[in-house]
Amino acid sequence: MVHLSILCRFSGPTEAPANAELLRGPEGLPESLEQCTAWLEAYFQEPAATEGLPLPALHHPVFQQDSFTRQVLWKLLKVVKFGEMVSYQQLAALAGNPKAARAVGGAMRSNPVPILIPCHRVICSDGSIGNYSGGGQAVKEWLLAHEGIPTRQPACKDLGLTGARLKPSRGSTSSKLSG
Repeated sequence: MVHLSILCRFSGPTEAPANAELLRGPEGLPESLEQCTAWLEAYFQEPAATEGLPLPALHHPVFQQDSFTRQVLWKLLKVVKFGEMVSYQQLAALAGNPKAARAVGGAMRSNPVPILIPCHRVICSDGSIGNYSGGGQAVKEWLLAHEGIPTRQPACKDLGLTGARLKPSRGSTSSKLSG
């Protein structure tokens, strides 16, 4: 069986997963791969449509065990929507441990499906974009730009609100807090 994480993970900005047409056998794609394909096509062609689509099943072991990584990834998926971003520190607070920003970085590196679980939306508290295990900084910058998020953010000091997220202001390069 082909794992969803293999099809949905990019290793570079110019390398894409295998063409879905090549993977179809006489009986077609399994439902989970059809869902993944539909979700990815919507994300790249009509991003607002992803909100109405079911998220493909996530059977990777990281989602089967009770861990901080799983908690962080689910919180990111449920709270930070298309066009929004959050700092590592803010995500740590959302996951219940505001001092665990470095552990959040580790959770992002462990993310087996970096577009479906949008670790590209997690940035440093100083406004820099940080690293991206889904293909490097160029891919992260592209994904943020695709979502309408400016990649050069001003410093974000003393956010002070647990659960606050950074959202780009429409038509501006500044950030504002939302909670």
